[in-house]
Amino acid sequence: MGSPGLSNRSSGQQRWLGITEPISLSGPTEYDVAKTRELEKYLQDAGLYENQEEAICREEVLGRLDQIVKIWVKTISRAKGFNEQMVQEANAKIFTFGSYRLGVHGPGADIDVLCVGPRHATRDEDFFGELHKMLSEMPEVTELHPVPDAHVPVMGFKFNGVSMDLLYAKLSLWVIPEDLDLSQEAILQNTDEQTVRSLNGCRVTDQILRLVPNIQNFRTTLRCMKLWAKRRGVYSNVWGKSRTLYDLCSVHFLF
Repeated sequence: MGSPGLSNRSSGQQRWLGITEPISLSGPTEYDVAKTRELEKYLQDAGLYENQEEAICREEVLGRLDQIVKIWVKTISRAKGFNEQMVQEANAKIFTFGSYRLGVHGPGADIDVLCVGPRHATRDEDFFGELHKMLSEMPEVTELHPVPDAHVPVMGFKFNGVSMDLLYAKLSLWVIPEDLDLSQEAILQNTDEQTVRSLNGCRVTDQILRLVPNIQNFRTTLRCMKLWAKRRGVYSNVWGKSRTLYDLCSVHFLF
């Protein structure tokens, strides 16, 4: 049997995603390409793309945050009485998800970040305790707001002016590998509900990028839908369900 959602013509040469055959398999015409360029220019003029300076700043902030969580996990490992070898092997890693990971974020947009830690790094005592303390003592961190009782526990803050929402996932592993693949079902074993919910953002985002046939077309389409929704007042944290709907509609449209 073929894979669900993947159909083949009798020739075996044409393939498409979805249950039914597409209306057309022909490529874009010169007119279509020209209109796409006009659309992309319109989106540029509407201020939906960040400049190079801001992009570099975001990358630097993410690199710094990754260093911080690695120091944090070694600090708590030593405090819990682990031997020096275990302390040196202790690791934590950050992953991005949401609009930043999809490549459709705009200027000033926040970054959704997931911190993945080992089994001995707890959420309440270590993440919202020790890591929160470390961040609060850094001059580059401002507007630090922990929300441990949220459906998806999160720490919101600004790092050198870049807004970030930091989630935490505690895996059942003693050591978090640098090449950790969050798409593997095995990482969900022996995790609590809060960890599963925190992992979902990264897992869904990466699955979207794996399934979309043309990522550039997807990003342009999603930017258009986001702009349309924002101008109609239905794209914000209050309208969270609508955000998900538009994102999924974009994927469906491109399939």
